[in-house]
Amino acid sequence: MFGLGADIGIDLGTASVLVFVKGKGIVLQEPSVVAIDKYTNKVLAVGEEARRMLGRTPGNIVAIRPLKDGVISDYEITEKMLKYFIQKTIGKRWFFKPRIIVCVPSGVTGVEKRAVIDATNEAGGRMTYLIEEPIAAAIGAGLDIAKPNGHMIVDIGGGTTDIAVISLGGIVTSTSIKVAGDVLDDAITRYMRKKHNIMIGERTAEAMKIEIGGAYERPKEKIMDVRGRNLVTGLPITLKVSSNEMLSALEEPILNMADAVHSVLEKTPPELSADISNQGIMMTGGGAMLWGLDKLIAERTGIPVHLADEPISSVAKGTGQALKSIHLLEDSMESSKHAQRR
Repeated sequence: MFGLGADIGIDLGTASVLVFVKGKGIVLQEPSVVAIDKYTNKVLAVGEEARRMLGRTPGNIVAIRPLKDGVISDYEITEKMLKYFIQKTIGKRWFFKPRIIVCVPSGVTGVEKRAVIDATNEAGGRMTYLIEEPIAAAIGAGLDIAKPNGHMIVDIGGGTTDIAVISLGGIVTSTSIKVAGDVLDDAITRYMRKKHNIMIGERTAEAMKIEIGGAYERPKEKIMDVRGRNLVTGLPITLKVSSNEMLSALEEPILNMADAVHSVLEKTPPELSADISNQGIMMTGGGAMLWGLDKLIAERTGIPVHLADEPISSVAKGTGQALKSIHLLEDSMESSKHAQRR
């Protein structure tokens, strides 16, 4: 448990939630999943415990991911999830409510921003600030965004890929597309159904993406045993799938990501383009770890691509850095209009 009025940074992702506590670093990283009893609406499990229930629950229990494409799709469940993570982080009985910074994708609407602020305040925030994901990712990846230099960040999460050119602490041009980790998983599921006539679960598709998925041919082909249900016989089946097959399965969403990077570069002012050419593109987020994606983007843009040291935690680390200088970042952040009183 942490001290009075501990400030918290939250990377509220479609796939996972990371919590940064000022002075402590990242103290929590769990999946954005909530298991509820659909008859009583009671929360049964949150985070990793709930993720283990995905695809394995009896009829009365449903495992819900309350964020879709980087934004809240189920307000009530998101609030319960946030409350659980905040309490797990700083304890149930805090004397002062914490100030909280939450990351949002760069393309969210005013209504969606309001929903995040309200849910966070209801979950226990004294004052909630929003910071756009590309800004937080850039800070967390160690880029000095305050100077008049152009930096390009590509943050690939579960629900969205956020691409932005940043200079003087603000976003010059950006785009946010709803093609990211979840869409890659869906593409693998569709491929397996179409090509092999088997149905696989969400967790299996994710494991295939991590283990044998790729955007570029591997020097040595990898093979993975995949278990699923045969759609003809209805019986369980295990078959071997190669990394080369995954190139075909993932081709379309990966090209969509590469095209989005290209379109942001086309809209970038010439002086900043020159900076990016010299310094390269920085990639963050779990999706950035897909085998060969950095190489593919470098090849298509002609610009060097760097992977952040800790891609998954870059955004959360960025919120942590932002906590130290809320007063400086308030221009590029949005805060709740009123602090909720205890």
